[in-house]
Amino acid sequence: MLNWIVLGIGDITTKRVIPAIEAEPRSRVYGVVSRDAEKGRRHAARVWAGLEEALEDPAVEAVYVATPVALHAPQSIAAMRAGRHVLCEKPMAMNYPEALRMVGMARETGVKFGVAYYRRLYPKLRRAQELLAAGAIGRPLLAEIRCHDWFVNQDGFRAWLLDPALAGGGPLYDIGSHRIDVLNFLFGRPVKVSAHLSNTVHRYAVEDSATLLIEYESGVRGVCDVRWNSRVARDEFRIVGTDGVLELTPLNGPRLVGPAGEEQLPPHANLHYPLIENFVSAVLEGVELASSGETALATDAVTQAAVSGSALPDRPGGYRPGSG
Repeated sequence: MLNWIVLGIGDITTKRVIPAIEAEPRSRVYGVVSRDAEKGRRHAARVWAGLEEALEDPAVEAVYVATPVALHAPQSIAAMRAGRHVLCEKPMAMNYPEALRMVGMARETGVKFGVAYYRRLYPKLRRAQELLAAGAIGRPLLAEIRCHDWFVNQDGFRAWLLDPALAGGGPLYDIGSHRIDVLNFLFGRPVKVSAHLSNTVHRYAVEDSATLLIEYESGVRGVCDVRWNSRVARDEFRIVGTDGVLELTPLNGPRLVGPAGEEQLPPHANLHYPLIENFVSAVLEGVELASSGETALATDAVTQAAVSGSALPDRPGGYRPGSG
C-alpha cells in the first residue's frame, strides 16, 4: 500500500487526483497539506499546514504536488531530498533550469519522479502512435493542435493563473504544455522552435494567446495554437502525412479517424486514474513511468525557447530520442 500526501487542495485534486488515488487498490490518501485545515479534513484524516511538517512523518511515501507552478520545483525537490516519490502537476517548472534541477534530484536520490501529462495514457494517442509507426499515413509531415477558450478572472477562480510570478505564463503554460507534450510524445526530439506570444484581447500580465512552430528531428513540423481569447471553444488535433491524415479532433474525445476508417477509443472516466495507476506500478513494481521528469524536460525546453526566443538545448538533459 502506497501512502500518498496531496499538496494543494484545488479543483483538479478534489475532482480527479484524490478520487484516483483512493480508487487505485494499492494506494491511499494518507494526508493532505493545506493552509485551510477545515477544508483539508474533508479529504483526509491527517492535515498539515506545510510540506516540511508532513515530511517528518515516516509513513509518507509519495507526494502529489498540485500547487502553483512557482512552487513545483522547491516543493518537489524538498520531497525528493527527503526520499519521497513525487508526481508533480504540469508544467513541471517555471523554466528549463528549474526542471533540470528537479530531474537531477530524482537521479541523485533514486526516487520516482513523474509529471502529470496524463494524455500520454489516452488509448487514442497510444493507437495513433501505433498507426504512425506502421506507416498508416505514410511519412508524417505536419501536426496541428489547437485549444481555444475564453478565460477571465471571474469571481477570482484560479486567479493565480494570471500572475506570471506564480504561473510562469498564460495559456502557453496552462493548456499549451499538455499539447506540446502530446507532440513530443508522438514525434520525438524537438530541435527548433519559433513562437508568437501576444495580448490581443485581454490586457493580462501573462499572454492571452500563443502560437508555436516546432520542428522535430524526424522532420515533422508541429503547430500549436492556444488561446484564452476566443469564445468559440476548440480542441483540435490532426496529423498530415504523405499518404493520408489522422484526425483526432477533439483531442479529449474518443474519435480517431484514419485511412482505414473510424475508431472509438474513449479515455478513462477519471483522466488522472491511468496516470496514478502507472505511477504506483512504477514505485511498487518497477514499471516504466509513462510521463517522467526525463520526458517532460523536452516540454519545458520548448516552452522556454518560445518565451525567450532562444535556441533549444542541443539535447534536453536526459531526453532520449524516441522516448517521447
